[in-house]
Amino acid sequence: MKPLQPVSAGARVGYGIAFFALFVVVWSIATFGGYVQKLFLADPLTMVAEGWNLLVNHGFLFDIGMTIWRVLGGFVLAVILALPFGILMGAYKPVEAFLEPFVSFARYLPASAFIPLLILWAGIGETQKLLVIFIGSFFQLVLMIAVAVGGIRRDLVDAAYTLGASDSSVVRRVLLPNAAPEIAEIFRLVLGWAWTYVIVAELIGSSSGIGHMITDSQALLNTGQIIFGIIIIGLIGLVSDFLFKAVNQRLFPWAQA
Repeated sequence: MKPLQPVSAGARVGYGIAFFALFVVVWSIATFGGYVQKLFLADPLTMVAEGWNLLVNHGFLFDIGMTIWRVLGGFVLAVILALPFGILMGAYKPVEAFLEPFVSFARYLPASAFIPLLILWAGIGETQKLLVIFIGSFFQLVLMIAVAVGGIRRDLVDAAYTLGASDSSVVRRVLLPNAAPEIAEIFRLVLGWAWTYVIVAELIGSSSGIGHMITDSQALLNTGQIIFGIIIIGLIGLVSDFLFKAVNQRLFPWAQA
């Protein structure tokens, strides 16, 4: 191997699958070999059996659907509101100077710390869970979008003004088209973070969702179900990541080089 030498698409897929296989082998050796007690870590076969039991006998598909709905609901709400704020902050420096200190402060506040207040304000229904994801995603999105828009090359802006573009035209026809591929990548990254927030939201005061199932399984010391729930979250995240990449490549082919 040479530093920074690219690999083919086929080799990349092969390496990725090989790591998953290695992970299962190590897991099997640790559990079937008796190095780790079943109380602390279920073996792969037990995990599959417990997962099948959840799907067939306990309506786990409904829990998966609820968790996906919460992630998408909170994330889309955050995108709708963060996009204009981020563009304004990136394009206009006075707006950036006005908002950036608060946004930078707020993005370090853990969304989980707001759960007691959100339960007080919104109860333990869907609104509270959507707000946890919204708070965890919104401020990150605003700042990252602002950085993407504000980082557009200055010579492109100067060239647009030289050709007679107005201020609004510079934003619409120079800043936004050039920042769009990076903004799409920001959406992909922050959607992954939203999955951590929804599990936290479902751990408290929830009667459905993957996080709720994990909490119930913890009370029963059922590590097979806990691991199955974690793997389902990873698989859904992986699928959404691939979908985002495919859509981004389709929409912005010039940015994939």
